[in-house]
Amino acid sequence: MTGIQRGRSRALPLGLHRQIVEVVAQRILSGQIPEGSTINVAELQADLGVSLTAVREALKVLTEKGLVDARQKRGTFVRPRSDWNLLDADMIRWHFDDDVRPELLEELHEVRGIVEPAAARLAAVRADDNDLRALDEALEAMSTATSGLAAVDADLAFHKALLAATGNELLTKMEVIMETGLADRDRLVHRVKPTDDPIPSHRTVLEAVRAKDPEAAELAMRQLLAKAAEDLSEVRSGE
Repeated sequence: MTGIQRGRSRALPLGLHRQIVEVVAQRILSGQIPEGSTINVAELQADLGVSLTAVREALKVLTEKGLVDARQKRGTFVRPRSDWNLLDADMIRWHFDDDVRPELLEELHEVRGIVEPAAARLAAVRADDNDLRALDEALEAMSTATSGLAAVDADLAFHKALLAATGNELLTKMEVIMETGLADRDRLVHRVKPTDDPIPSHRTVLEAVRAKDPEAAELAMRQLLAKAAEDLSEVRSGE
């Protein structure tokens, strides 16, 4: 998104606010508005063709996400990347929306490689009947998916259920990091390799968790992730 899309719906104020936030965020993330630079709020308002109040409200949102700050005598400026809240769900989505950083998929895989094998091990120890039911339902949804979108949703549901099965609230919150990137990766792979069958690798993880075998669960997840990395590499090389 590079401009403001106007409409006539009654939801315009909310929609317009979201668009302003996303446009300014993308300009910062892409480097169009560089780190450390001062934002001329009046010029930005004129460029976007919206009210000054709307721009200021959008900048408040970006301030909460660590992208910008405002100080007396300096004005509103872009903070260093080290200050950005990269774990924020919107920030992750904005990175993927316009492919600002293509290497983010690889970084996501590194995070998954650290978190998910350990999560599978823990789930094998702690999963209860409700957790197993959620995993079964996600796997069933994967097997009956009739579209790429449905397959992506089912895959996400499986991995979220696995994190929940650890019984660790902080690990469960890792779904915020993984959700957008995993969906993006899945859509990419499903589009290029529509006949690829993810069921066996996910079923192996589930059965190890059901058997309460931590070592087998961890190994199964590592093998699943290795296959995911192989698929992504194959898709990337064909682009």
